[in-house]
Amino acid sequence: VPSEPKLSLRFVLPDGSARHMQRDQAEPLGRALARIATNAAKGHGKGGKKSKKARAEGSAEGEAAVPAVRLFSRDGAAVAEEVPNAAAWQDGAVLHIGDARYRVERNPPALTDLRLPRSLLAGFPVCPKVSAEFAAPQHCLFRWFREQRPADGGDAAGEAWVETAAAERVFTPSNALVGLRLKLRCTPGDGEQRYGPALEVESSGPVEAGPGACTFDARHLYTKKVCGHGSVRAVSYNILADTYAQTEFSRTVLYPYCAPYALEIDYRQNLLKKELAGYSADLICLQEVDKSVFEDSLAPALDAFGLEGLFRIKEKQHEGLATFYRRNKFSLLSQQDIAFSEALLSEPLHKELCEELAKYPLVQEKVLQRSSVLQVSVLQSTTDPSRKLCVANTHLYWHPKGGNIRLIQIAVAMSHIKHIACDLYPNIPVIFCGDFNSTPSSGTYSFISSGGIAEDHEDWISNGEEERCSMSLSHPFKLLSACGEPAYTNYVGGFHGCLDYIFIDRNALEVEQVIPLPSHEEITTHQALPSVSHPSDHIALICDLKWK
Repeated sequence: VPSEPKLSLRFVLPDGSARHMQRDQAEPLGRALARIATNAAKGHGKGGKKSKKARAEGSAEGEAAVPAVRLFSRDGAAVAEEVPNAAAWQDGAVLHIGDARYRVERNPPALTDLRLPRSLLAGFPVCPKVSAEFAAPQHCLFRWFREQRPADGGDAAGEAWVETAAAERVFTPSNALVGLRLKLRCTPGDGEQRYGPALEVESSGPVEAGPGACTFDARHLYTKKVCGHGSVRAVSYNILADTYAQTEFSRTVLYPYCAPYALEIDYRQNLLKKELAGYSADLICLQEVDKSVFEDSLAPALDAFGLEGLFRIKEKQHEGLATFYRRNKFSLLSQQDIAFSEALLSEPLHKELCEELAKYPLVQEKVLQRSSVLQVSVLQSTTDPSRKLCVANTHLYWHPKGGNIRLIQIAVAMSHIKHIACDLYPNIPVIFCGDFNSTPSSGTYSFISSGGIAEDHEDWISNGEEERCSMSLSHPFKLLSACGEPAYTNYVGGFHGCLDYIFIDRNALEVEQVIPLPSHEEITTHQALPSVSHPSDHIALICDLKWK
């Protein structure tokens, strides 16, 4: 690896013992070869176990046991001993250790991690986590196997696994596989017809029956294909962090109507991966994403469906925001994420707001205690470089009486987005997704969509007179809620309302279609959300946009 000071050498001696050595890249080849020789001699010595006395007497024999070690380049010339390691070990070179010959493979493809999810459901895509060196998952070879059933007639001594017809990275088990475990054999490849040693991994448990119909099945009928290059399909979705779903409070107070197994992370991840993959989206903005869920589950799964993921954790929390974009439609120009409280204190951009807020110490303290963040990704179209997008994603403070806190947070967000879309990348269109924890009648919604808020708006006293903070705010954008104002995007036992939005720049973008939300009947089949057929307490918003 160019950035590392050492290189590693691996080989197997004729006696079958494996050797793994770390050498400096800059070290002269001669010293590495001498080390290989003594290593090989040691391996040789281990073969015949002589007594110490016999060894000492036969020291001449010991000398002879150190084999001649030379390295020859592809054209058969010996590589000079003063050449540094980094330059000496080239693909196709031949290493001689005594009579043994080794063909040198420089940076061969290798798997560093191969894992299957813990929970497998029939009808739901299984996405392995694949980590590799000098290889890429899209160039690896995949072979899927299922357990042999006793009824298959395989005798006990026979093969325990039967290969399936699937040879793709993502495998969707059929109902016929319920009760059987799966095995994956993966061979790492680099896209240049080079392959490394295969690894195998077996599932920890069998495939289980899926839940039947899910709330998103009907929505998938609208999103079977990725939309054309002139359009962008955007999704915004609060996916309910495991951190909050698995508490005693959630199980007994918030979601007592939800079957406990349906609140478990592995179960919900199965539903979520199928739901998100089926939207064929170009942009996905998620909130309440656990760090481990992003790294081990969502990023590898959506990567297999052509999406690149970016993650921004909340300060002091285990969850945060994720933005995914379709690789063949967009490339990432820059990331401009901020934490609201930190930006407010340290960035000159917010100096005026910060000074104004200082007049209201109670509110200021609350704002600065919040860990909310804003994720901003600047993307460029791969087919038309003149088309750029500023994609913002956030999750504002949740408290019902926190309207005043949310107004300050959104003011910081709009100033930051203005800096990006007016100063850094002039006139770039904005798409602002998120869980704003604000209904259409709130000050926050009104401020975003109208461009201003008066100092006498009732949300400035959302938590009573003693926490009043009055100021007038404005921003220069013309933003529109692309999915309108649905009756609700969050539906739990004690509350339902519209809290999530995809705001778009109406000067540059227009709505082509809004994918209908599930019917009220579907949402309430199991009383409320989440449920065995819906993985979150929120509902995904999906719309197709096009450039004007």
